[in-house]
Amino acid sequence: MTDLGTRTAGRPGALRRAAPALVGYAAVRALGLLTLALWSAARDKSAYTLLTARWDSLWYTRVAELGYGYEVRLPNGDVHSDLAFFPLLPWLERIGAAVTPLSYADAGFLVAVLASLAAAWGVFAVAEHVYGRRAGVCAVLLWAVLPVGIVQSMAYSESLFTALAAWSLYAVLTGRWVTAGALAALAGLTRPVGLAVAAAVWAAAVVAFVRSRCTVGPDGARGPERAPGDGARRALGMLLAPLGAAGYVLWVGHRTGNGPLGYLDVQAGWRNGFDGGVAFARFVAAKFTSFPSALAGVGLIAGVALLVWLYVVCVRQRQPLALLVYAGTVTVLSLCASSYFGSKPRLLMPAFPLLLPLAVALARPRASRSALVVGGVAVASAVYGAFWLNGSGPP
Repeated sequence: MTDLGTRTAGRPGALRRAAPALVGYAAVRALGLLTLALWSAARDKSAYTLLTARWDSLWYTRVAELGYGYEVRLPNGDVHSDLAFFPLLPWLERIGAAVTPLSYADAGFLVAVLASLAAAWGVFAVAEHVYGRRAGVCAVLLWAVLPVGIVQSMAYSESLFTALAAWSLYAVLTGRWVTAGALAALAGLTRPVGLAVAAAVWAAAVVAFVRSRCTVGPDGARGPERAPGDGARRALGMLLAPLGAAGYVLWVGHRTGNGPLGYLDVQAGWRNGFDGGVAFARFVAAKFTSFPSALAGVGLIAGVALLVWLYVVCVRQRQPLALLVYAGTVTVLSLCASSYFGSKPRLLMPAFPLLLPLAVALARPRASRSALVVGGVAVASAVYGAFWLNGSGPP
């Protein structure tokens, strides 16, 4: 049943309610950018170039400027094709460059900044809906201070995807099925992991349908569980949810001539795929061949254990099914990819429901104590982000 009374984002003053979270988020990101600028200047590097013109951001801007069709053939036979990159961010970069004096890279940075704020608001809306306003603020701050939080300010697609995913999940929680499906479709045009958003919409819709069919009143008659047309809206939302990802994957298959699964061939050219985590397990095991690298191996195992523990806590706290399905799918797809092991932390960044148990815990102490904890972690995150981007950075 559509719960009109809990549509927080639709009530007057929604922005005012989210303001502390958004201000805190902006402050954390500003600290990260300032630290990056100072660190980069000391190393005679351009912080703005690190944010807009390296790694994946170069592929996105090339697609925005020239369209698809570029590939790099490596000496070992691998083929890196720009078809691996989903189109929504390049489309937005192209629009931004067309209607403003900005370059494609500048437009990508602007999209990232605006999308990160939209993502922060979406995370707040979801967390507030489930656990209350203070937990919502804490959830946003925790998302901001992630060790790889600097990626939220890069011309990458993580912030855009997280914004679409968070608001799609919020729409599911508040019974806005068509909105949820449309946003899920857009998320599917942003990153391959858009499958997780579609899966969340479908899971929640199926459960809602079953509950609406099984509810019986005291006299044996069916209770008034559904608003008029709710079933049709739910079905339309389910229909819309997978269209973005499915449409792009099918288009890539048609373009390459390799059929519906042609996108998998494109990913294989990057030595990327889904192997159930076998390659990642081997990567971790290889760290224990020498003492210094063994410490990294221990850290990786501890990180995976933390993710599993957080997900178990999410289940025990009875998070809504849509959040559990989404977070679980993002986590599995990220950890079980067969390549780019160094990028896994940023691939996990959209799985913000995993932070909700920590947000609830952080919301319990006095505000001054929570602020001290977040402030300390924010400084550490800013320093790590500057060090990371000035080094190898995200692949």
